[in-house]
Amino acid sequence: MSRPVLRVAVVGHTNTGKTSLLRTLTRDEEFGEVSPRPAVTREVSGTSLIIDGEPLVELYDTPGLEDSIGLLDHLDDLRGDRRADGIEYIGRFLESEEARSRFAQEAKALRQVLACDVALYAIDVRDRVLGKHRDELEILGRCAKPVVPVLNFIASEDAQTSLWREHLSRVNMHAVAEFDTVVYNDQDEQRLYEKMRTLLDSHRETIDALTRLRRRQREELIDASARLLAELLIDAAAFVMSVPLADRQRAAETVEAMKRKVRDREQRCVRELLELHRFRPEDCEAQGLPVTDGRWGLDLFSPEAMKQLGLKSGGAAAAGAAVGLTLDVMLAGLSLGTGTAIGAAIGALIGSGRMHGRRLLDRAMGMTELRCDDATLSLLRVRQTALIRALLRRGHATQDPMRLEAGEKAALSDRSLSVVLREARVHPAWSRLSAGPVATHPSPHLPETTREGAVNRLARLLRPKLR
Repeated sequence: MSRPVLRVAVVGHTNTGKTSLLRTLTRDEEFGEVSPRPAVTREVSGTSLIIDGEPLVELYDTPGLEDSIGLLDHLDDLRGDRRADGIEYIGRFLESEEARSRFAQEAKALRQVLACDVALYAIDVRDRVLGKHRDELEILGRCAKPVVPVLNFIASEDAQTSLWREHLSRVNMHAVAEFDTVVYNDQDEQRLYEKMRTLLDSHRETIDALTRLRRRQREELIDASARLLAELLIDAAAFVMSVPLADRQRAAETVEAMKRKVRDREQRCVRELLELHRFRPEDCEAQGLPVTDGRWGLDLFSPEAMKQLGLKSGGAAAAGAAVGLTLDVMLAGLSLGTGTAIGAAIGALIGSGRMHGRRLLDRAMGMTELRCDDATLSLLRVRQTALIRALLRRGHATQDPMRLEAGEKAALSDRSLSVVLREARVHPAWSRLSAGPVATHPSPHLPETTREGAVNRLARLLRPKLR
């Protein structure tokens, strides 16, 4: 048997966050118009949520209830017989001239409520409880439809959540949901669906399907975010450039070229994360760990960026400019003469395809390797983790730019993460920043020794850190 379509009307006083609620529920920051100006929504507008390929949930934004006090008095005048059902004189009102003139906006909202299965009554808990709110609830109660009050902006310092809950219980409204459209909480969204489910027995299957969809989508979002971060870290950890020891100018140019490639790679990750979470570059703002217009404000290789996280760059300077990079010190102090034994060892290593032979040969020719140091990898991880966490908590109705805090101060001390990244260091072909090909494997069950296997393993380790 097919699941019934659930029709939801979002109603309330002007400027309480009705459109914001719909933007967050649909994950669409382009839906409707959100503004601090009152009465922005003048017509009913709708959208659908697709579940398992079917449009099973219809959501409708309605004009604000601007004159509930006057409307309630008018409805009482229409009532006549005090025993008449509320739905009867609501119907009389909608057919009257007043519904086309004085109370036109309220009439549009009430018609939509009557055409739907449930009404979500949006409340700005920063407001005081006033007579107009009581009148709005009284009017909605006469429509003979289930009403779920939704307490919005509960994360604000000015929130009066307890006062609103007390008031709602006095008017027999007990199925109350808390759902902040600015500071998103996936558990609050799940509880909102549970409240609707208790009032709509005939739509339980549809609401259960919606609940499962949102849970699955969030897990997929976290998985995809972890993978983007893992790809970045593997690319940075495996990236190697050869540096001439004697030619200081060429060494300095190599250093700057490497920094530029790593910076650009980090920026690409920021861009991909914003797109994945359906946000725009302008939704981020500098503070602490800054992103401005989708770009980090503090340079990855600046001492200030390291200092914010309590990190110290431990790399030896190449041409006096390698902040955040390190020279390969594994071969430091090795005397590479022309002796037969060492020459034979280099030849044997190269002939067997092992990378250390090539490194020894480069050293013999006056070259060494330049790579990102551990502090830089740690900084990359912490910056992107902070961004992902902020995106996961950001509602799609938020108008203020996102502010990232430099709260986490820790080097890359997680042993399991370090093991994977150390493995990447000895596989330069794994980095997509290198000129050569990247090692891949066609099988979906990839061995851990491939790049794809390392990315998968690192993503699994990062995933719990993003919640």
